Amino acid sequence: MQQITAVELNHRLQAGTPPPLLLDVREPHEFRHCRIEGSVNMPMNQVFSDYSKLDPHRETVVICHHGIRSLQIANFLLNHGFLEIANLTGGVAAWASQVDRSMATY
Repeated sequence: MQQITAVELNHRLQAGTPPPLLLDVREPHEFRHCRIEGSVNMPMNQVFSDYSKLDPHRETVVICHHGIRSLQIANFLLNHGFLEIANLTGGVAAWASQVDRSMATY
């Protein structure tokens, strides 16, 4: 599985190529507090039952608060046939400190 840093993801999103799916697996109240623009919220516990609603062929970056829950979900998706999965190292906390310093933190 790939790891991607916040800075690398930011460059990737600004590259002008089709963006990956930004799958944020935090709880809805966390997602409402702060999120990376364009991300989709599917809480971790929902992924286990609804992963078939996702495209296994689409490049996907899995996101959480610090990169721990997202790592678990990234591994789960890889084990269920998803091909292009990356984990955002450090999660939205890294995004807030390295890319968007105006983002709310918690």
